[in-house]
Amino acid sequence: MTFGFAPSSAASLSTPAASAHRVLEPAEWAAAGIPLLRNPREVVSGLHARHRPTPATAVIAVLDPDDRLRASASFTRRPAPADGWMLRNALLAQLRRVIPHDLRRRTPVRTAVLLYCRDGDARWTEEDGAWMWGLRDACTLHGLRCGAYITLTRDGWQVLGEDRGGRRPNADSAPEPFGTAELPPPPPRTGGAASEVLRRAAAR
Repeated sequence: MTFGFAPSSAASLSTPAASAHRVLEPAEWAAAGIPLLRNPREVVSGLHARHRPTPATAVIAVLDPDDRLRASASFTRRPAPADGWMLRNALLAQLRRVIPHDLRRRTPVRTAVLLYCRDGDARWTEEDGAWMWGLRDACTLHGLRCGAYITLTRDGWQVLGEDRGGRRPNADSAPEPFGTAELPPPPPRTGGAASEVLRRAAAR
């Protein structure tokens, strides 16, 4: 699913100095204590297969404490100056559409991650900084933990602020099969104690 958003009239009134405060530098992002993904390639492959992002497409996803996907949405960013406030509003609108907020919790238990497909290489850009600012603020307003920011380019994917990435999937690759980990295990072929252990593990 793809949704667009139009720049607001307030954007035309914002000055470059004001916008500069809505961009996170890599050092600020690294110091924010962003939780690590247990299996980033699995998360990236799953979102890529579900949403098939093309350049200028953002995919916002909410993960439970076990890094299992609970909700996700994608939308296309229209050409406009990088402004974290506008991107925050777009992310927040998508979060409100796909999952209830957790503002009543004292401590966030779910985590939002952002995958952004764009042109260029994996090096940090001012646009990335605006997405980081927007993701962090949207998470605060929706009662979520701020999770990883991932870029997807023709060279592959990269978790910004970490030394983790890969060549596939990338902006040009076909979606890979996903969801096999969510399928129930095959029934055991033999009876006995081993069969009972497998049956109990499958029921959890």
